[in-house]
Amino acid sequence: MRKGRRELIKKEKIKKSMTPQEIDKKKKTIIKVFFIVVAIIVIAVIAIIANNFIILDNNKITNLVINNKNVTSNLKNKVLIEDNIIYLSKADIANFFDKYIYEDVENNQIITTYEKKSATISFDKNVITINGSEKNIYAHAIQKEGIVYLPISEMKDVYDIEICNIEKTKVVTMDSMEREQKKAIVTTDIAVKSSTNFIAKTVDRVKKGDSVIVVSTNNGSTRIRTENGKVGYIKSNQLENEFTVRENMEEEKQISGKVNLTWDYFSNYNSIPDRSGERIQGINVVSPSFFYLDEKEILRENIGNEGQAYIEWAHKNGYKVWPMLTNAEAAAESLSITSNIINSYELRQQLIDSIVDKCVKYKLDGINVDFENMKQEDKDMYSRFIIELTPRLKEIGLVTSVDVTAPDGGETWSLCFDRHILGDVADYIVFMAYDEYGESSTKAGTTAGYDWIKLNLNKFLETEEIESQKIILAVPFYTRVWTTNPNGEIISRNTVDMKNLNKILPEDIKKEWDNNLKQNYVEYTDRENKKQIWIEDLESLKAKISLIKENDLAGVASWKKDMESEDVWQIFESEIK
Repeated sequence: MRKGRRELIKKEKIKKSMTPQEIDKKKKTIIKVFFIVVAIIVIAVIAIIANNFIILDNNKITNLVINNKNVTSNLKNKVLIEDNIIYLSKADIANFFDKYIYEDVENNQIITTYEKKSATISFDKNVITINGSEKNIYAHAIQKEGIVYLPISEMKDVYDIEICNIEKTKVVTMDSMEREQKKAIVTTDIAVKSSTNFIAKTVDRVKKGDSVIVVSTNNGSTRIRTENGKVGYIKSNQLENEFTVRENMEEEKQISGKVNLTWDYFSNYNSIPDRSGERIQGINVVSPSFFYLDEKEILRENIGNEGQAYIEWAHKNGYKVWPMLTNAEAAAESLSITSNIINSYELRQQLIDSIVDKCVKYKLDGINVDFENMKQEDKDMYSRFIIELTPRLKEIGLVTSVDVTAPDGGETWSLCFDRHILGDVADYIVFMAYDEYGESSTKAGTTAGYDWIKLNLNKFLETEEIESQKIILAVPFYTRVWTTNPNGEIISRNTVDMKNLNKILPEDIKKEWDNNLKQNYVEYTDRENKKQIWIEDLESLKAKISLIKENDLAGVASWKKDMESEDVWQIFESEIK
């Protein structure tokens, strides 16, 4: 009691000690703080009202939503809508659907590919050709102010999409038919927010019973797309009866695990080997040399009854058949023949149609394209050939594999390939990791040194940016015997099969292991000439194959069947598992 009285007396003393000016200043401070608090409350109330009831993002231009993502800010050109036809610029189609879309100026048309479709659309006819079949449409490609536009609403079958033009909200939606789509029912009238933050603008409003597309769910909030095409968030507990409209369509790989391919080569002048009763341990793909280009730029075949028996033998043993298609049979003419074909849209399509027809006729599983000796300036058009071939084969469940040499070589041997594009488009790119020192070499050396292969693999993976699971490493079943005369001139570089090498080596020859090349090396004199051999054997092959596991590559290929020693297949099977 006394203590409370003392405190009251103390406060009275303090109050009496304050001047009138000080008292007035304190009152003003209190009033100022009061108004600040009131202003904050008013702003908060306004924000809450705006947040809940005002839609702030009415579209001034047509918005584009692709697979539930508003990509309008990423458009290079605006979406055009004329006479109910929706147009998207060539640049935007390249960005969202086909980065290899191509304007064929000579034929006044656009060529576009996507997954399992290859299509052409002209600038003057309301016709589209999809995988070789013509179809009438209501529009064609146009140019406006120097910009090429395509009638994408007429090209739904090419890109396998569903398109909806929501005029009320100026939204065009495009949905991939191969992607999963889920829907649910809204349980209450609610605002759809731009984010999950406490204060977020309203992008749309939905009513109880509305059906919405479910995009994703996280931490009690669900991202949805409304019937107006607007994408935003509501609470997950405000949805019920979620159901799946369509499932994800994932393409199943033809080969599960690592590819183990062997080329079974025979020229068009030789008979096809009879392999009935034979089983090759561990392999899962054979590539017989069935197809080649002749001097008249026509696809020829070397199949007949023997070839059909070969296909039956392979399938009976569980092997996939990816025959070789080579341009090498035309020999000296291969440069001009290949150039003429790949630079002509008509000839490319004739060749592609022939490949598809023969694959269907003989029930093949894929194609191995082995074009060599091409002009460097034809590099892009060779890529176009593979770009246009791959979807046609994919449509009928076939695999496209493309053989390439090491980077940074000669113009017609190495610089004629765009490995990045080929590796991106084809199912597999096959690195022919041999002939480091080959037929045209002026210096003796190994056919396939480990260090050289490893260096070039790094170029495939890092410089060319090819996915490791698309690269098949091809190794040789042969080596060369280099013969140099006393003047230091190379007088021969004979190829020797791996299985026959020990037969030609002198008795008691000393082999030296080269740890960089991961090979044995021998050198000896024969009639004053120096002989040099970098040996391909089980140890050298094991070292090369180890790069497959080390780099998570797609598998191994071998050139060629019947050059190998008997025990090589067991090594291959165990090393690449």
